[in-house]
Amino acid sequence: MPDTLLSVRDLKLHYFTSKGAVRALDGVSFDLAAGETLGLVGESGCGKTTTGVALLNMPSPPGRIVSGSIMLDGAEIVGMRDRELRTRVRWSRISMVFQGAMNCLTPVYTVRALMMETFKAHTVTSRLENAEAESLLRHYIGLVGLPEHILGRYPHELSGGMKQRVVIAIALFLEPKVVIMDEPTTALDVIVQAQILNLIKVLKRDLNLSYIFITHDLATEAEVADRIMVMYAGKVAEIGTNQQIFGEKGPLHPYTQKLLNATPRLRRKVSELAFIPGAPPDLLDPPAGCRFSPRCPFAREKCRQVEPPITRLEDQHEVACWKAMEDPDYARS
Repeated sequence: MPDTLLSVRDLKLHYFTSKGAVRALDGVSFDLAAGETLGLVGESGCGKTTTGVALLNMPSPPGRIVSGSIMLDGAEIVGMRDRELRTRVRWSRISMVFQGAMNCLTPVYTVRALMMETFKAHTVTSRLENAEAESLLRHYIGLVGLPEHILGRYPHELSGGMKQRVVIAIALFLEPKVVIMDEPTTALDVIVQAQILNLIKVLKRDLNLSYIFITHDLATEAEVADRIMVMYAGKVAEIGTNQQIFGEKGPLHPYTQKLLNATPRLRRKVSELAFIPGAPPDLLDPPAGCRFSPRCPFAREKCRQVEPPITRLEDQHEVACWKAMEDPDYARS
């Protein structure tokens, strides 16, 4: 991929419990180009948020990256010391808006104090003087559409949409190149959701940001993402452009097809909603072969025994499915 900013290869992150290792990420690989938005979709527990946290190399205990590579702008993140990660990578090269982040703002600190805390925790102290930092935070508060007097307010004095804008400003404050958005519009009403999505697109254009956009909402991904990465049970099922996933031809992987079919559409009248039978596998003891095979209508013995590799079938369109690899037109007949 030209101008690759982030390259992830065979990333494995396990949570070590008394019952064994939970394989939350098990061989995840993808690239992110400069100025691109990559959407991550899939059911709860498929590894979307874990992928975001892994890119910051900050899995919560008992999680640990056990192997793989994360190259960010030419620097290897895996194995980097915590101090270097904190002062030279997190929030200064790559930052994250966590799910429900607007409810995690410390209530006893003003917006200014919260942003300055980010500055102190994630930079080398000689990088900016306080006066320069103050000027910078005023600039970013303005960029997210908030007036300067908000800096003196406490979180309880702000609406949900205002708090979410503050969290986005904090994520941008140290001018990272990659921003991970984990369900940034959760718990907001539809009008505020639209405002936040528009803000995200404007900031991408004006600051030339690269996003990893995590959500359950396929309609939102269709609006904001350039490419879509579909995850299932800690693995990548399919990666394609917006047009390849949502266009007339449609996706290649049976799981992606079922996700789309389960999404309500305004222009299609149905008597009942579609759903995916069964449940995702236990990642303490995942099934052999394709992890979607127990729920897949096309599964055969090979699918249950041999794990399909992620394979590029068309330009920028990759899929991990034996059926799609052997008969790519099966989903389009």
